[in-house]
Amino acid sequence: MIDAKIVMQLRALTGAGMMEAKGALEETGGDLDKAADLLRKKGVAKADKKAERETKEGLVFTYLHANGKLGVLVELYCETDFVAKTPQFLELGHDLAIQVAAANPTYVRREEVPVEIVEHEKEIYRGEIAGQNKPAEIVEKIIEGKLNKFYADNCLLEQQFIKDDTKTINEMIKEKVATLGENMQVGRISRLSF
Repeated sequence: MIDAKIVMQLRALTGAGMMEAKGALEETGGDLDKAADLLRKKGVAKADKKAERETKEGLVFTYLHANGKLGVLVELYCETDFVAKTPQFLELGHDLAIQVAAANPTYVRREEVPVEIVEHEKEIYRGEIAGQNKPAEIVEKIIEGKLNKFYADNCLLEQQFIKDDTKTINEMIKEKVATLGENMQVGRISRLSF
């Protein structure tokens, strides 16, 4: 029998429903941390399924640095205006604007990086590796790793969240999708500075 207090703790921790929390605790033998991890994994799986749903509502979030020399605009979309008004959605938009201000991504997602830039980066990496007499498949893996690092530095969704570097921005958004039950997508970003 699972104690109701532990179920309430898990609900407060994860935002999961009563039956979902109880089921996770039963599945993990009452271990709160394991149950939270299990719910998180299930939530991310649900979020992946929702990713195809259309997002027509949302808000534009802003950040203006205290000295007035840095400003950010971020479009964040969701499915309904109801979700756009929730504290979780507002917090996510604010966090995204601060992320753009601090980490200065050039693109939202890797698919937006022009092919010419990707090819240019690959050529630079090949030049760095040239003369090391490594097999072609190793060279390609090294280039792939360096390209993934390039994406992590320059694409918002692949950056480490500045407030919690154990997750990427994309993972953080998926957690909010799992909590709120609606698809959310980042639209355009803009960062202006002097």
